[in-house]
Amino acid sequence: MILNERNQSGGVTFILLGFSEYAELQLPLFLGFLTIYMVTVLGNLGMVLIIKVSPRLHTPMYFFLSHLSFVDFCYSTAVTPKLLENLVVEDRTISFTGCIMQFFFACIFVVTETFLLAVMAYDRFVAVCKPLHYTTAMSQKLCSLLVGATYSWGVVCSLTLTYFLSELSFRGNNIINNFVCEHAAIVSVSCSDAYINQEMILVSATFNEISSLMVILTSYVFIFITVMKMPSTGGHRKAFSTCASHLTAITIFHGTILFLYCVPDSRSSWLMVKVGSVFYTVVIPMLNPLIYSLRNKDVKESVRKLAITILLCQ
Repeated sequence: MILNERNQSGGVTFILLGFSEYAELQLPLFLGFLTIYMVTVLGNLGMVLIIKVSPRLHTPMYFFLSHLSFVDFCYSTAVTPKLLENLVVEDRTISFTGCIMQFFFACIFVVTETFLLAVMAYDRFVAVCKPLHYTTAMSQKLCSLLVGATYSWGVVCSLTLTYFLSELSFRGNNIINNFVCEHAAIVSVSCSDAYINQEMILVSATFNEISSLMVILTSYVFIFITVMKMPSTGGHRKAFSTCASHLTAITIFHGTILFLYCVPDSRSSWLMVKVGSVFYTVVIPMLNPLIYSLRNKDVKESVRKLAITILLCQ
């Protein structure tokens, strides 16, 4: 990745204000975010480990879930440590390279999660609507290709947006009224014409959101139709229970993004932007493993067996 030499040689830095205007809340916020991050790391890496060591979880659904947990861990880690640091130190600066790289990695994993949730919706569609062909339709090769495609598209989007950001010019210290190097915040402090960057993020975000939501909505429309044709209420309950965790994760993730970027006036309030950014970069990565573990009997049973095994080995 080539960064603008003018910005690096000119000693350009960014100051992440974060929540500095709430001086009395710095310690409570630090303890709260630290607790959330610890739960995020333990929950997501624990989910990856449980799926890896439990043979009963070696299915396409849990293969995708393990990657969702890995992505959640990664994009929380790209953001939260710097947030925690800025809550306990007075110097809230971040270098030009550091800011651009933070955006680069966070963007990769947010875009990857957007399409990974769509892939998981397609997996549920095949499981409910074509159960007899599920094993052959969702082969290991196809699952790997789908996951690889989500990561690849995340990298492509992030590289494109980061390249155009790196071409902008900045002078000296630039104050960003957020805790993260978000695209709009970086563009807002540039002294260059930001038209291309604004158009790029608009096109990219619109395409990613609409295309992923179309896959999700189409999959669940067919799932709903199929379930309604089932003769017994027991069948209805079982089918919907397999989708409940995924639907909850989708609603929280896409609901937050749509509110933050599509609701009128939500972008005009920097406090709203900060709260929304906290939710989808810090809180959601913690919630996903809790949602899937608390609502999933297979995961709870695997955790129980793993715990018993560990106790017996001691």
